[in-house]
Amino acid sequence: MASIKDVAAEAGVSVATVSRVLNDHPSVSEDARTRVLAAVEALGYRPNAVARSLRTDQTRTLGLVISDVMNPYFTELARSVEEEARALGYSVIIGNADERPDLQDHHVRTLLDRRIDGLLVSPTDGGSPLMLDAARAGTPMVFVDRWIPGVDVPVVRSDGRDAVRDLVAHLHALGHRRLAIIAGPAATTTGRERVEAFREALHAFGLELPDAYTGQGDFQAESGRRVTEGFLDLPEPPEVVFAADNLMALGALDAVRARGLRVPEDIGLAAFDDIPWFVHTDPPITAVAQPTGELGRAAVRALVDRIEGRPPQSVTLPARLVVRRSCGEQPASPESAPAQNRSQS
Repeated sequence: MASIKDVAAEAGVSVATVSRVLNDHPSVSEDARTRVLAAVEALGYRPNAVARSLRTDQTRTLGLVISDVMNPYFTELARSVEEEARALGYSVIIGNADERPDLQDHHVRTLLDRRIDGLLVSPTDGGSPLMLDAARAGTPMVFVDRWIPGVDVPVVRSDGRDAVRDLVAHLHALGHRRLAIIAGPAATTTGRERVEAFREALHAFGLELPDAYTGQGDFQAESGRRVTEGFLDLPEPPEVVFAADNLMALGALDAVRARGLRVPEDIGLAAFDDIPWFVHTDPPITAVAQPTGELGRAAVRALVDRIEGRPPQSVTLPARLVVRRSCGEQPASPESAPAQNRSQS
């Protein structure tokens, strides 16, 4: 394996000049830079990343802690984070919290111990002292999708209120009046925000959200199944169930089919978080779509700005309604492709 001394000899320069070229130092002449880079290519030289990090106090590595790697939304988010980080010269280490605060903090602590340059987190709840301590200590950090109120770090997220209002308007226009929601965990900002948006939208159309039509889920499919079974047992079941994330929507669909019922003939179904699978279900599922790819890319840019000494900015992007056929829409209605695919085109 070629060494930095081999590169210097091949290029006819000093080892210090090679080091300056590899660290993009502006004092190197263009001729020397060209010769060094040609020598690096010819010899297949690869700098020792560990040694470089000890010299520069940077590892060129970002940490990403996501809430649930099995959730297609977070899988897509992680992919866009990794792609943008690579384009900016950083690597990414991913930790899966599995919606568990203790596992989240384990990953955060491990990543900080490994001297990452910055941290992206989608918090599982709002009560992590470790996260607060890390922010106070000046750790470069960005919250993505979810956030912790009172922790002063940039937040990159989508705003789904207008899209949820569009959904309720759409359901109202279809003649539906008994609308229920499978809520996400109240400990998360997204769990609380989506219920509030749904309740406000119903109120705008003169509708109420009875306690019987509010089921507590946990962003997992099993909770969507359990809550939907409860809705179906009511003397007057809802006409449409709105699941506050995609996995709970799939659980709701399982519960409906287990009873021998059909969507949308017997009960309608809509979801927050569009995923590619939804165009392939029967019927395709109407959903609120977030610009997932752009959220991931914007989060990386904000974090790198913070690491490299530029002022980072919080970013809020709009979600939007994708109408399909799971709420009683006419078959002739156009089916939209998944928003995640479009947002990255």
